Amino acid sequence: MVRKLLTRSIRPPDETPNDNDPLDVPPATVGGNVYTPGDPHGVEVQGEAGFTMPPVITPSAWSGWPADWATPNWGSRVSALADTAWTCVDLNASVLAEMSPYLVNAAPGLDAGWLTNPDPDIYTSWQEFAKQLWWDYQLGEVFVLVTARYHSGWPARFHVVPPMFVNVEMDRGRRRYTIGREDVTDDILHVRYKSSVDDAHGHGPLEAGGARVVAAEVLTRYANSIATNGLIPSSILEAPEQMSPDQAATLRDDWVQQRAALPGYPAVLSGGLQWKPTQINPKDMALLDLSQSADARIAVMLGVPPFLVGLPSGGDSLTYANVNAIFDYHWRGGLRPKAHACMAALSGWALPRGTMVEVNQDSYVQPEPLVRAQTYQILASIQDPVSGQPVITVQQIREAERLTNATPLSGVVS
Repeated sequence: MVRKLLTRSIRPPDETPNDNDPLDVPPATVGGNVYTPGDPHGVEVQGEAGFTMPPVITPSAWSGWPADWATPNWGSRVSALADTAWTCVDLNASVLAEMSPYLVNAAPGLDAGWLTNPDPDIYTSWQEFAKQLWWDYQLGEVFVLVTARYHSGWPARFHVVPPMFVNVEMDRGRRRYTIGREDVTDDILHVRYKSSVDDAHGHGPLEAGGARVVAAEVLTRYANSIATNGLIPSSILEAPEQMSPDQAATLRDDWVQQRAALPGYPAVLSGGLQWKPTQINPKDMALLDLSQSADARIAVMLGVPPFLVGLPSGGDSLTYANVNAIFDYHWRGGLRPKAHACMAALSGWALPRGTMVEVNQDSYVQPEPLVRAQTYQILASIQDPVSGQPVITVQQIREAERLTNATPLSGVVS
C-alpha cells in the first residue's frame, strides 16, 4: 500500500495528442518560416516514473514562441514570485517550521511519532515537512498525503504533495481528489488559505495582489535593464543643424554603443552636440519610491512588517522597544492565524477528537532572560491554598529554560 501511494503521479498520455509532423504544418503567425519544431507531447519528463516521488513534468513553449514573451506559470507557482514575495513567504515558513510541535490533551500511549518526522523516507526532520506545509499554504492551498497508518487507523506517515499533481473537483457538494487516475479522497488532507463551499481550490493573498507582484517584477527588470545597458539614462542628443532620419539614427546608435562599451568613461561631444538627460538622478531612474511601495504592499499582504524584509518603515526611527513589538505583531497578526489554521486541520485529520497539535511560539517571541526570570519568580511565589504547591517548580523552570536533558515541548502536554 505504501509503495502504491508513493508512486502515484501524472504521466504523459499513452498516445500523441497531435501526431501531425510540425514540419508539414504552416508555422504560427509569430513563428517565421524557419524554426525548430517543438515537442509534440508538450511536456518533458525529468526523472524515472515509478520512483518514490512523481517525476518532474516541465511543459515547454511551442516552437516559434517569441523570446520576449513570458511563459505561463507551469509546474510551480514559486518561480513566478517576485523577490520580495519569495522572501516574505520564506520568512514566514522558516519561522513557523522552527517552532517545535507538541500535543495537548493527548491520551497516554497515543501513537504520534510523526511529531519528530512525518516521513523519514522523504524528510530529514519535522522542520523540513513544516516548511513545505507553510510554503504551499501561503500560496493558496496545501495537500498532505498519508502513506502509512497505525493499527488504530490514524495516519503514521505522510508528506506534502505538490499541488500540480492533485486534481480537485466538486462532487455533489464534496471535494473529490485524484492523483493521476487514482482516487485519494480518503487519504489526503487539503488545507485552504481562503476557501468557499462552491470552489474546490483554495486561494492565497498573492492571487489578489497579483498585479503588485507583476509590477514589482517589471520594476526589477527595468532596473536590471538600466544596469545591463551601461547605466545609460533616458536622454536627448541635440544637434545644432537639421539631420535626416538616417543621420539621427546613426548618431543615436553610436552614442548608445559607446556608452554601453565604456561605462564610467566621460563622453566627448563635438560639432555643437548637446546631451540633456530626461531623468534627474539614479534614484528617479530606478523608480525607487514606486518599487518600494509595491514591495511594501506585497509584504503586508503576506502578513510581514516591511521592516523585517529590509523595506523602509515609513515612520520614526525604530527603538529597542518597538523593534520587539514588531516581532510580537508579526506573530500575532501574521504567523499565529496561519499556525492555528494548519495545526487545527492537521489535528482533526491525524488525531482523535479533543487532541490537538500546537507549535511552540516561544522560539520567536520569547521574552528576554530578565523578564522570564521575574515571571518565574512571581509564579513560584504563588501557592495553591489547598495543597501548598507553587504554580511552577524549580525543575519545571529548568526544563522550560532547557537547563536539563528534558525536552517537555516535544512530548505530550496533558
